[in-house]
Amino acid sequence: MEEEGGNGGSRKRVRPSDEEEKEGETGDGMSLDENETTKLVASDEMELRISQILDKIESFTQTVSNLLDSGKTMLKELSNEFEERLIMIHKEHVEKWQEEIKELRLLDASNEETTSLLHNARFLIQNPNIDA
Repeated sequence: MEEEGGNGGSRKRVRPSDEEEKEGETGDGMSLDENETTKLVASDEMELRISQILDKIESFTQTVSNLLDSGKTMLKELSNEFEERLIMIHKEHVEKWQEEIKELRLLDASNEETTSLLHNARFLIQNPNIDA
């Protein structure tokens, strides 16, 4: 209990109970209409923030999707270029080796012809009496 000064009488200071609160007023002195409006404003503000975050998510998702698509395209192009270049290198080497084989066959044929001529010359040298 508290005493109030001034008139010398004693009065209880009592916090009004829920039933005693004025109709339409909250404990903080705001009317219910003001409190609901604040909640709605706060709720609208939160909804706006949530909407902005969802927009950011959508935008980021779209960016990631675009990057994946362009990355796949770049990798596909790179893969195709790699494959074409590797096939070209293979073709060049095979052609080079086929040319070497051709040259070796020509050399072998020439060597065989030379060997045959030398063999015939040796035979003639060893047998001078035989008329060819």
